[in-house]
Amino acid sequence: MTTHIKGINYIPGTYAKRTSEFSTLTDYYIKEQEKKQSELKVKKKKEKLLPSICFSRKIGVGAVEIADLLAKKTGYPVFEREIIEQMSDNASLNKKTIAFFDERYPGKLQELASFLFAEKSYVMSDYVRHLFRTVLSIADIGHTIFVGRGTHLILPRNRVLAVRLIGSRGYRCRRLAAVLNVSSEDVEEKLDEIDEEQRVFFKKVFHKQDALSYEFDLSINCDYIKKPQSAANVIYAAFREKFASELNG
Repeated sequence: MTTHIKGINYIPGTYAKRTSEFSTLTDYYIKEQEKKQSELKVKKKKEKLLPSICFSRKIGVGAVEIADLLAKKTGYPVFEREIIEQMSDNASLNKKTIAFFDERYPGKLQELASFLFAEKSYVMSDYVRHLFRTVLSIADIGHTIFVGRGTHLILPRNRVLAVRLIGSRGYRCRRLAAVLNVSSEDVEEKLDEIDEEQRVFFKKVFHKQDALSYEFDLSINCDYIKKPQSAANVIYAAFREKFASELNG
């Protein structure tokens, strides 16, 4: 969703000197997907997902900046909400994703729907199906850092480090104002609108009112852990700890 703040088009995750990497990431995705398909034909067996990191955050805390720092430490690609949305909406890419996903995970979408919504007969919308397929297919090609779109709820709980980043309204307003070079008052007018869009998304897709603490391995309050590098270091250590047997082996 694009929000206009003092004449600036603000899309969460695509500001602060960060340009869109859609074509680069989709090229990587297609190349790795084809490589994975070739490997599976040789091995003829399913492999479990490699560990990934999933960020859930209040908009404005700086999740993408922290994710980019983690990417430098791990070498993993970052897929943030805008990239995920574009991939879900891309018709030709979706065709490849559907074929790859249905071959790898027959019946997985209905299984996931039953788990999330406790309804065996739950019917997913096209949007939700595309979103779930895209996220699972990205995770299937290798270690990934996800930011937003409820990816921690889509992927298996034991295959991700689920991280929640929070911050007070005041902190988020001040940070966004500094990033966009506008006043805090200008940001305040729009922050409630952005938060409401996020609430509507989670209710529509996951039937949830808010993020619950038990869904996460780690929660960081950015009012107190202010330096992005410090947050990235904590998350990196937690990731190495949770998946020590796989990452250190």
